This record gives sequence, structure tokens and C-alpha cells, in this order.
Amino acid sequence: MNETLADYAARYGLRQSAARPPLRKYIQDVWARRNFIWAFASAKNISMYTDSRLGQLWQLLTPLLNAAVYYLIFGLLLNTSRGVPDFIPFLVTGVFLFGFTQRSVTSGAKSVGNNLSLIRALHFPRATLPLAIAIVELQQLLLALVVLFAIIFAFGEPLTFDMALFVPVVALQLMFNVGISLVMARLGAFNRDITQLLPFVMRTWLYMSGVIFSLPSLMKPGSRLAEYPILGELLKANPAYVYVELSRHVLLGEYRDHVENDLGIHSTGQLWLYAVLWAAVMLVGGFTFFYRAEERYGRG
Repeated sequence: MNETLADYAARYGLRQSAARPPLRKYIQDVWARRNFIWAFASAKNISMYTDSRLGQLWQLLTPLLNAAVYYLIFGLLLNTSRGVPDFIPFLVTGVFLFGFTQRSVTSGAKSVGNNLSLIRALHFPRATLPLAIAIVELQQLLLALVVLFAIIFAFGEPLTFDMALFVPVVALQLMFNVGISLVMARLGAFNRDITQLLPFVMRTWLYMSGVIFSLPSLMKPGSRLAEYPILGELLKANPAYVYVELSRHVLLGEYRDHVENDLGIHSTGQLWLYAVLWAAVMLVGGFTFFYRAEERYGRG
């Protein structure tokens, strides 16, 4: 009998169990599993600290300890805080918001590789795994925001209507994080070495994102960076910087006044444009990039 496997499958109406469905059907399948995504993320969030005595408290302690270390090194020892009002709320906002994206990248890169047994046992849209990771990081951010707002108010920042704009900033950053998590999930699924490089990449990204310094202050007329306007524009287009800086503008009134009155920057329109573009491009591009390799996840 010379019948091929393809002909045999066609004769009996068989189809590949892990075949990639059309994009529209794939999106519908992902949406149909939204409850699973949330439940999976919540369970993963709880299990992350089950072996620690302080448990979920580490979700608050970790960013606070990071902020304390950065303040000690860059605020006190290197005096990076010069000219920046309320440097501690400024720094904590940067650390918390950058950490939101940082963890989405590093966890997203492991989301497929760490769940191979689940992938090989069940048939479901693989995109649910990096999406669940993004939800885990959102849940952790929401807890950390309690500490962030406590610090902001403790330093005398009044409650203003501008703070309501923080909601769309976080929503846009979440869209960006979902997209980049999907990209890293595909890259990490087929090249495990990338997880070894990520700590160095993320540390470099942190130093380029204005987390520990004010980029507008470094770009003021007469400064060294002002001599390289193209480099300055590239730094301003950095997505991590965009979401961190927008968060500072809507949450920290004294910093916003400093940028507007002392540095002469009266509009955040460019930042909002970058924020929307990065969110849309990364979400659509990341989802498409991940979807195109759907059939290959978990093989080998």
C-alpha cells in the first residue's frame, strides 16, 4: 500500500490536533479562555511565594528594597538627585513602573518553556500562557501601587484630578507588556540561552530609561546630552522611559512643575503619542509574531 499519511488523513477526515487555526478563530479561542487566564495567573501569583516565610509580602518588599538600594547609590553616593524635587517619590515611581515591564519580559521568556508538560498534555491556545504572565505582573503592580501612593502622599503630594490619568497610562503599559511578553515567549521557547542574557539586557535598559535620573534635566540647554539631539530623541522614544515619565507627570505635581517651569517643557503630547503607538504596535505585532509559531510550541 503506497498511500501517504496525508492521503490517509484526508480519506478519513483526520486533521492535525495542534494545527494552527485561522487568526480570527485563534483570537476567539483565546478570549473564550479569559477565565482560565485569570485563574491561572492568580494561582501562579499565590504559588510564587508559598515557600517564603513572609509570603505575599515580598511583592511589596522587593520593589521597596530595590528603590532603597538605588536611592543609596544614586541618590546619596552619586548625588543623581540634584535638581529633582521629591527624589524619593520620583525614584520609587520609576522603579515600580519599570519593574512592571521588566518582570513581564523576564517571566514571558520562560512562560512556554516552564509549562511544556501542560502544553504537551492539553490542546489550548499557547498565547494564554504569556497572557497569564502579564496578568500576574499586573496583579503584583496593583499591590505595589498601594505602597507607591502611600509614599507619594507621605511626601505631601495632594490628591488631584491629574492622577486619574494614571489609569490610561497603566492600561497602555499593560498592552505594551502583553505584546513584549508574547515576543519573548516565542524567542524563549526556541532559544533557552536568551534567559541568561536578559539580566544584562534589562539592566542596560533600566539605565537608559530615566528610572534613576531625569532625562529632561539632562537635555536642558548647555548640558552634555543637548549636544547630541538625535541621541536625546531616541532616549525619549524608549517605551520604558515613556511610561515611567508619563506616570511621574500625572502623579508628581512638584516634578511636573519643575519640568514645565524650570526646564520649559509644557506639553506631554509627544509622550502620549509614543505611549499609544508603542502599545498598539507591540500588542498587535507581538500577538501576530507569537501566533505564527503556534504549531511548534512544545515539540521536540
